[in-house]
Amino acid sequence: MLMQADVGRPFSAHVIVLGNEKGGSGKSTTAMHVAVALMQAGQRVATIDLDSRQKSFTHYIDNRRIWAERAGIKLQIPQHYCVARGFGVRLDEIEAQEFAAFAEAVSTVEQSHDFIVIDTPGSDSYLMRLAHSMADTLITPLNDSFVDFDVLGRIDQTTFEVAGVSHYAEMVREARRQRRLVDGGLTDWIVVRNRLSTLGSRNRRLVGEGVEGLAKQLGFRPINGFAERVVYREFFPRGLTALDDLTEDTLGLRPNTSHVTARDEVKALIDALRLPIDERGKRRAAARAEWIQASGKPLETHDLLAD
Repeated sequence: MLMQADVGRPFSAHVIVLGNEKGGSGKSTTAMHVAVALMQAGQRVATIDLDSRQKSFTHYIDNRRIWAERAGIKLQIPQHYCVARGFGVRLDEIEAQEFAAFAEAVSTVEQSHDFIVIDTPGSDSYLMRLAHSMADTLITPLNDSFVDFDVLGRIDQTTFEVAGVSHYAEMVREARRQRRLVDGGLTDWIVVRNRLSTLGSRNRRLVGEGVEGLAKQLGFRPINGFAERVVYREFFPRGLTALDDLTEDTLGLRPNTSHVTARDEVKALIDALRLPIDERGKRRAAARAEWIQASGKPLETHDLLAD
């Protein structure tokens, strides 16, 4: 059965996949912040949740929509799809159902949107592997600990040097190979170190050295992501991000320095991703900002009388 990375290729949309075989690494939080950052840059963004059991990404977006209506505020919301799990007795039947649902979601938005952001489950599955083989940009959030590092590589117990490559890294290596075979495309793989301690520690240094060592072997770019901040957990119930206009009306409380620091942190992450944001999108963002700024002002006389 032909179910490789050719579900609707060639894409006009740039596909960003959030992937890691370990849960709790910050995939959904990172996916949401990336999606909002792109929309604020004027890009047309669609989102797909492949974790139909947990649905963290879907719930995040639902919370955002509900809070915007309840609070009477404007929040940009992507066109979202949640791909249901297949059901049946035979594995090939289940995979065919999942492939069809995923392909339909992608084909619906690939020509009308600039970016597709895909959140994957924290376990190995058919859809997870398929999404990885389609990625133009693959983002792997990784908590800053050796427990999470284990999905990428094995560490020597004595020297703490990298002793081998682990299961998830091998899967990504194969997915990138499949992508090259299908359309010659290359996947920019980025490992994002999340839950970084604000203080230097031996663990942070050793994990960092391990990540840098694996980066040379596997060809990914390591960058720093989100520090361990309570505000990221507080954003989820209302679907907010550090990039939103965090006023007292939006948050339900007065913003503090942690919100400002989180915003700077997210902006640095987005810059480090080097996503291909086009000039048309930037012009759309500038025009929208100008419209929002002018919408609260009364019209001048010459505007009323203009032809």
